[in-house]
Amino acid sequence: MFGYVRPPVGLLPPEEIERFRRMYCGMCHTLGRRCGSHARLILNYDFTFLAILLSDGDEDIKTGRCIVHPVHGREYYYNNYNQAGDLNLKNLKNLKSGGMDLAADESVILAWRQLWDGVEDNGLLKGLKYRGGIGLLKHAYEKAAAARPEFDKAVRERLHELKALEIARCKSLDRPADQFALLLASAADEIENQARRRVLEQIFYHLGRWIYLIDAADDLKRDAKTGDYNPVALRFDLKNGVWTPEARREFANTLDHSIHRMATAFELWDFGPWNKILSAVIYQGLFQIGRAVLDGEFYKYKNIKI
Repeated sequence: MFGYVRPPVGLLPPEEIERFRRMYCGMCHTLGRRCGSHARLILNYDFTFLAILLSDGDEDIKTGRCIVHPVHGREYYYNNYNQAGDLNLKNLKNLKSGGMDLAADESVILAWRQLWDGVEDNGLLKGLKYRGGIGLLKHAYEKAAAARPEFDKAVRERLHELKALEIARCKSLDRPADQFALLLASAADEIENQARRRVLEQIFYHLGRWIYLIDAADDLKRDAKTGDYNPVALRFDLKNGVWTPEARREFANTLDHSIHRMATAFELWDFGPWNKILSAVIYQGLFQIGRAVLDGEFYKYKNIKI
């Protein structure tokens, strides 16, 4: 993912920030347990948000040390399933798992497919860092794909369709954004409760659409220099990655529409202990990041640690 989905730190009370940190650390431990130590390298706020949405709400709390916190350790959430289980390729799919396990597996698959996308989009030299990441994540991906073959298939197929639109230099915003939205919506396919699954599908769909569009907006100037495909530049006929007032206003309305649809779905379900964080992200954080990207100031958020 891209790092755009994060809680607005200054707008949440300390206890909610600590709750988010526990999930962040918990995802780090879960990635390592499920898919190996190299899988921890992909951890980011987007994947933590994925875990929060998929959370069963019954996570336990542990305290443990790690490389980042070697002395005193940190509290973290974990699913109390398969803690002593042998997570090998033969039995991984059949082991009972919780929402954090699902989020960890799906995060690895998404990261792996993004790395391959980077290889295909760059030449030999520029693509070396992506090839290196593929090498590090190979075993982690094999485990995750064995556990979630349908999600892996859905991601592969949607990215294939998206690549075709990029090659054709499609001028539509909706068509490529829809493919990424459908890709992310498939993250909810394994949720057993039908009502909850439908709510999450809508949240993930509109979040995926928002992420795709905001990423394209963030890359406007870079893509203008390299000549890479950018649906925002093509749709609004922007020159040198510079917004016109009319284009910016229309695009901002498009972003806001996705957030409003996300919020509508969010209101249909009780997310228990995660309600405050999710509400802050949807009603404040996404708007905050959207404005920063359009103002060319997203870089200010990249180094903010939660």
